[in-house]
Amino acid sequence: MTGVQTCALPIWMYVKPGVTLYTITDISTIWVYADIYEYELPWLKVGQDAQMTLSYFPGKIFKGKITYIYPYLEAKTRTVKVRIEFLNPGGELKPGMYANVSITSKISANALAIPKEAVLLSGERSVVITAIGGGKFRPKDVILGVEMDDYYQVLDGLEPGEEVVTSAHFLIDSESRLKEAISKMLGDKKKEMSTNHDTMDHKD
Repeated sequence: MTGVQTCALPIWMYVKPGVTLYTITDISTIWVYADIYEYELPWLKVGQDAQMTLSYFPGKIFKGKITYIYPYLEAKTRTVKVRIEFLNPGGELKPGMYANVSITSKISANALAIPKEAVLLSGERSVVITAIGGGKFRPKDVILGVEMDDYYQVLDGLEPGEEVVTSAHFLIDSESRLKEAISKMLGDKKKEMSTNHDTMDHKD
């Protein structure tokens, strides 16, 4: 938090014209700087509501708004600094305090989302395996949006109501391994179905 800055002078120091003794600012409104990870930036905008809590005031919630999003990224932390403004009429909030800030974002009123574990990532493509009925499956390329908790937003490639496979896990680091994993999964499924048919025919 920022507010009042002072320039303390040593005792018995002579003051010359032009020397700044104190810098005083009004802290009835304070600025709080929050570090936001780069993947969270699509969710933020100026004017958005924010909430703040401090260990100094258990259970108390301060409400403010984002007033500025800095135009550069901190290379070491991969974060962008955001300035949030809070009213401080009673002077409870002091410069230098540390706080926890919560910003709630609304991505879309009708966003389509799928579990992260359903997505196969190769670096070039994002693929999901969809169930098309009758024990059959089909790989589909998707375009992903923002990441939220354990879900990805899907911008294109899937329709609401489609079923995706979430129990298959692959370690894929290339396009060739992605194709191999899909072929293997679909091949194993066909083999399993063929075995079941043979067993049924044998019983008849």
